[in-house]
Amino acid sequence: MNKIFFQNVTPDVFAAAAHLDSDIWQTSLSLERGHLYLVEAASGKGKSTFCSYITGYRHDYTGTVSFDDEDTRHFAAARWDDIRRRHVSLLYQELRLFPELTALENVIIKNRLTNYKTEPEIKEWFDRLSLTDKLHARVGRMSFGQQQRVALMRALAQPFDFLLCDEPVSHLDDENAAAMAGIILEEARRQQAAVIVTSIGKHLPLPYDQALRL
Repeated sequence: MNKIFFQNVTPDVFAAAAHLDSDIWQTSLSLERGHLYLVEAASGKGKSTFCSYITGYRHDYTGTVSFDDEDTRHFAAARWDDIRRRHVSLLYQELRLFPELTALENVIIKNRLTNYKTEPEIKEWFDRLSLTDKLHARVGRMSFGQQQRVALMRALAQPFDFLLCDEPVSHLDDENAAAMAGIILEEARRQQAAVIVTSIGKHLPLPYDQALRL
């Protein structure tokens, strides 16, 4: 998958607005593989909604969301399953980890869908993100910042053309944010993938090609 195209997309919740001052809603927008995008917005402007439209979890909008010129409204459930497994990965704002599993198990369970990474490669991520001592700790007992790093590794444990990161650094210090950014950039370049980061202020330190206002 090489391109995501938004054409006059308006979330139903904003349907009454005559004009939205946005680079995404009610306009034409092309997001292309291989580029880095920063989507900035105040709270309540639709960052998570935007991610949900790309991942197919929500369709409450007018307009068209297309993948390589195919209208995603026509995709069957099985097609969406394949897209989420091999083409689009999402780091959720609410993380969606399994609290009863260990940090390593949370990443491995995702990786088993495609066997994309080896266990030594995953453990190297833990080392780079200062989480080696948390490999076998239950996620439910970890801090939110630690959980954010685990959720990132899980999002990266699959092939993708587009990686969406929904507010990924809200509880991270600069050192860990830089470590996350380094791993993301390496993986994106390896796969020639796009990265789309949403932010309400602080954001991952990446060399963005374009900043968009939501």
